[in-house]
Amino acid sequence: MTEYATLAGGCFWCTEAVFKDVIGVESVESGYIGGHVPNPTYKQVCGGDTGHAEAIRVGFDPAQVSYADLLDIFFATHDPTQLNRQGNDVGTQYRSAIFPATVMQEEQANQAIARAQEDWPKPIVTTIEPMAEWYPAEGYHQDYWEGEGQRNPYCLAVIPPKLQKLRKSFAARSRAVTA
Repeated sequence: MTEYATLAGGCFWCTEAVFKDVIGVESVESGYIGGHVPNPTYKQVCGGDTGHAEAIRVGFDPAQVSYADLLDIFFATHDPTQLNRQGNDVGTQYRSAIFPATVMQEEQANQAIARAQEDWPKPIVTTIEPMAEWYPAEGYHQDYWEGEGQRNPYCLAVIPPKLQKLRKSFAARSRAVTA
């Protein structure tokens, strides 16, 4: 049975590309979560006034990849020590956050933060936020890396290093490495 992980780690184009390469991941949807405006648009979220984070909702098969493994990949492929930013993307919409769907996911999120802190010299600022209404992003944001993203200079600068880290640090979990 499919389970879901909802994660915010900066630009959703960049996090989506990483998780689409993970064995056991069945779907990745870009969207918005954690804000106060119903049905926000990309433009509204980018303005930083809605309270939403750009996030991904990862559908996964727990028999193939665990929630804990997904969290470890999440922490290894973005900088969880940057408050309200990832690289050049600045604002609360780019915060590092985990939105657990269950008490067990919340416990595992706390454990993952503790594990990740061992690898980062600066304090991790990733928040654990209550599950909230999920709003899928507009269609042109879905599967962005496979299409427009490979012609976008920003994506070309940011995504390949994230994929390299995944494929090096989590080789057994990468579709590209095990193919």
